[in-house]
Amino acid sequence: MNKRLIILVLMLNYFLFGLLLNSVGVVILQSINSFGVTKESAALLEGFKDIPIAVVSFLVASFLPRLGYRRAMMIGLGVVLLACLSMPILSSFWATKMLFLAIGSSFALIKVSVYASIGILAPEKQAHASLMNAIEGVFMLGVLSGYWVFSFFIDSDRPESMNWLNTYWWLAGICGFNLVVMAFIRFGEEKVQPAAANFGQDFLAMLKLTARPLVYIFVASVFLYVLIEQGIGTWLPTFNNQVLNLPSAISVQVTSIFALCLAIGRLGAGVLLRGINWYVLLSVCVVAMGLLVILTLPLSYDVTVEPDVGWLNLPLAAYIFPLIGLFMAPIYPALSSVVLSSLPLHQQSSMAGLIIIFSALGGTTGSMLTGIVFGQFTGQVAFYMALVPMALILILLRGLKRETDRADALEG
Repeated sequence: MNKRLIILVLMLNYFLFGLLLNSVGVVILQSINSFGVTKESAALLEGFKDIPIAVVSFLVASFLPRLGYRRAMMIGLGVVLLACLSMPILSSFWATKMLFLAIGSSFALIKVSVYASIGILAPEKQAHASLMNAIEGVFMLGVLSGYWVFSFFIDSDRPESMNWLNTYWWLAGICGFNLVVMAFIRFGEEKVQPAAANFGQDFLAMLKLTARPLVYIFVASVFLYVLIEQGIGTWLPTFNNQVLNLPSAISVQVTSIFALCLAIGRLGAGVLLRGINWYVLLSVCVVAMGLLVILTLPLSYDVTVEPDVGWLNLPLAAYIFPLIGLFMAPIYPALSSVVLSSLPLHQQSSMAGLIIIFSALGGTTGSMLTGIVFGQFTGQVAFYMALVPMALILILLRGLKRETDRADALEG
C-alpha cells in the first residue's frame, strides 16, 4: 500500500475527530442557550468526552496490536456515525452527553492507532517528529473548520433555536465516507509484534512504563498542557459571548482564530524543530503564553460592542488573546514525539495509551475547573488561572531534558 495514501487516511480520520472533539466548546454554549442548562452542568460534557478517552485507552491500548489498528479505527468511526445520527433525532441534552461519550471512546481507538502507525511509517526520530506535527496540524484544521461548520447552522437571532443540531447530518456523512475509505486500505501492521504472550502481560508492560522517570515526567507535562489548552479552547466561545458581548455565531467563528493559530504552529513546528532544540523552543513558547495572558486579559474588561458588530470591528481582545494558540501549538506533538520515538515499535501503542489517558484527564480537569471558576467568578479570573500550570510546565521541561539527555548518553 502506498505510504502517502495511508498518511492521507490517517489525516482524514484525525481531521474528523479534531472537528468532533473540539466542538465541545460550541456545544456547551448552545446547550446553555438551547437546552437551558447551567454553566456547571454544561461543563460536564468535557467529562463525558475525556473520561471515556482515558478509560478506553487504559483498557485497550496495549491490546490494539492484536486487534489491528485499521480494524480499531473502523470500529470507532462506526460508533460515531450512529451517535451523530442520533443528535438531530433526539434533540436533548441527554443525547449530547451520549454523543461525547461515543466520541471519546472512539477517539481512544483512533488516536492510539494513529500514533502507533506513525512509528511504522516514520521510524527515524526526525521523520517521526515531522509527521507527528503534520498530523496534529491537520487535527487543528479540523478544529478550525468545526467552528465555521457549526456557526453556519447557529441562529444568532434565536439563541434557543435547535437548528444547530442539523450540523450532525453532515458530520455523519463524513464518518460514512471515512469508513468506506478505510475498508479499502491496508497498514502493514504485521510489522508490529506484541512483546508479551497474552493480553494480561501486554497490560502489565504498559503499566511498567510509568515507573520510568522519562515517562512520568512526560505524562505530568502532557496533563498540565492539555489542562491549559482545553480550559481555554473549550470556554473561549462562552468567553467571547458573555465577557466580550459578541453574538453567539460570531463568538464561535472568532474562536477559529485560536484553532488556526494551533494549526499554523503545529505545521510550522515540524520545520522549526529541524534546526532548534526542542527544549529551547518549548521553553520560549511557554514564557510567551504567560506574557500574552498577562498583557491581553486586561483588555477584556468593560467591553462595549457596536450593534452591527462583525469581523472588522471586534474588541481588540477578541483578536489578540486567541494568538496564544500559536505558542501552545508545538508543545504537545513535540513532547509526544520525543518519548514515542525513543521506544521500540511494540511499546509505542502502550505509550500512546498513556499519552491519551493523561491528556484526557488533563482536558477534563482544565475544562471543569475553568467552568466552575467562570461560573463563580469571571471569565478573566478563569483564564488567569492558566498561569499556574504554565509555571509548572517550565519546571517539568527541565526535568524532561535531563532524562532525555541521560537516555541519549546511554544509547551512545
